[in-house]
This record gives sequence, structure tokens and C-alpha cells, in this order.
Amino acid sequence: MSEGGIKKSDYSFDLPEKLIAQNPEPQRDRSRMLVYDRQSGLIEHKLFCDLVSYLEAGDVLVLNNTKVMPSRLFGTFESNGAAVEALVLGPSGGEGWEMLLKPARKAKVGSKIKFGAAQAVITGILQGGIRVADFDTPVESLLESIGATPLPPYIKKTTAGDERYQTVYAQVQGSSAAPTAGLHFTKALLEQIAAKGVAIAYLLLHVGVGTFRPVREELVSNHVMHEEEYELSKDVADSINKARSAGGRIVAVGTTSVRTLETCAGEDGILRPGKGKTGIFIYPGYKFKAVDALITNFHLPESTLLMLVSAFMGREEALEMYNAAIKEKYMFYSFGHACFIK
Repeated sequence: MSEGGIKKSDYSFDLPEKLIAQNPEPQRDRSRMLVYDRQSGLIEHKLFCDLVSYLEAGDVLVLNNTKVMPSRLFGTFESNGAAVEALVLGPSGGEGWEMLLKPARKAKVGSKIKFGAAQAVITGILQGGIRVADFDTPVESLLESIGATPLPPYIKKTTAGDERYQTVYAQVQGSSAAPTAGLHFTKALLEQIAAKGVAIAYLLLHVGVGTFRPVREELVSNHVMHEEEYELSKDVADSINKARSAGGRIVAVGTTSVRTLETCAGEDGILRPGKGKTGIFIYPGYKFKAVDALITNFHLPESTLLMLVSAFMGREEALEMYNAAIKEKYMFYSFGHACFIK
């Protein structure tokens, strides 16, 4: 660890480009899964369907049931006909909508963009280059009619259909990216898990622009997370609290579930229901209050996601696990393989 604070470069590692998954496994639950035991440091190599054998009656599996919006739009600037691509992030709080544009340089306040028969007028520019625009047609209807799934920029060529970038339990539309740890589940696997006496609980966090944003500050503590909408119902909070007080483990599926749980947990570890926006940034030094085990994918170097994993299991341990995954040719990122950290 670097002196003077945690540095972004402390989370750098060399990843061969060939290990960046462009397609998911043909069968969701036949993904490879690395299992890491935090107490012993033991690493096992399994398939995701083997997860059932690592869960016990009384545990709670916590899933994020957000649904990815078809939020990618292709249009043209009215002024010169130049092509532009937009990623619609969500309402801005007023009447406008926030979006990222590519290219963004020419997108000034007052610029008009045509998306099919609809027109958008840029009314503001926020931190990080996010544009705010007013549309002359309901945006939800526009996305449903001509929007495309916003795959991450590192997926350059894929044959996967849009349904493979949604979890099988996706319910509430609002995300700009999938909660990718959940992509490995099938309905049959969830039924097997429930039949073992494991409770399955759903919370909500809409994955936002932060997923696409790299950490630019070398000193990690200077990084500001983009806020995302979350919701944890009273029934779910009560059921998780009851299970944990009885000795059950809380197994979070994905970093989004972790961030929601930790946002809602008090210092005593008890979850309080809530709804709002969270910008919680979890990196080493953070004391976990509500999560006992984590299912996640393998993340980008120097990313906030890797920092969260490092906070959960230790930085050196996380990088050793990643080196083992690279050696064993695990696939990385959204369509990549899984790891279970227990």
C-alpha cells in the first residue's frame, strides 16, 4: 500500500485483452466460479451451479432486481447532420433528462438533436460532461420504440441478445447497466437454492453512470461517486434482520446489493428500510456492517468495484485472487465469470 493514503495505482494489474469476455457462457449457470475462503485463503475452481452447495439453510441471498433500460439512442445534430450517440441516464430532477453524448464536444447548450421523429434540446451541462436535455416526446416511449441496450464500451463485438444483459429476475426498469453478478442465475437455480432453505430477498439499486466512469483522482479518497437510486422495503429489511439475528449469513449478489445494504445498515448492523439516492464509496478501511459473503464478477483495474472487493477481503488477497484467475484464464467483466467470496 502506498504511503500518504490509498492510491488508484495500488489497484492496478495487467489483464490480457483476450480475457475480456465479449460473450456470456451459452448457459448462464454453467459459468466458471472461483471460490475464495477469507479465513483460510483457499481457492477452489467450480461452476456457478455449484453455488447451492456453499449456501446453508438460514442464509439470505440478496439480489438487485433492477432492469436495464434500452437507453442507447442514435441520432443526428440538426445543425449539420453529424451522427451522435446518447446514453440516457434518467430524469434530471426537473423536466429534463440526463444523458452522455458521443461525441460530446459539439453538444453545447441550445444544440438540437434528432432521435427518429423526436427532438431533444440541450439545456444544461453538469459535472462529468453529463448533458441535460428537454425532449418533445415522452422519453420512456422513445426508448421503448427505438432505444438499444447500452452494452459497456469494452464489449466491442458480441452475438448475445439483449435478454442476456438482463437478469432472469429483473423487474424495475431504470438502470444504465446490468448488475452483472446476477447474470449467472437461472430460475431453476434459484428454485434449488430456495428449496435448500435459503431465503431469497430483493432490493433495488438502479445502476448509473458511475459504472462507466473511471477513477481519475490518484488519491482514492478524492474520488466522488455518482449517486444512484435505491430502495429497501420494510418487509425485506425485517426478513434480513431476523435471519442474521438467528445466525444466518447475508450473501450479497453484486456490488450494487452490497452498496444498498451498507447504505441502509446502522452501526449496529441492523438494516433500516429506505428509499433515495446513495453515493456510498466503499474502499479499504471501510467496516462492513451488513454483508457476510459476496458473489461478484471480475472487475477492471483501478475501478471502484475492485476497491470494494478489496475492502471486503483485503487488497493483497484480492490482487492474489485476481492473479490466480488470470493464470487459470477466467474471463473478466460483464459477460465474464463469477467469484464467490465467503
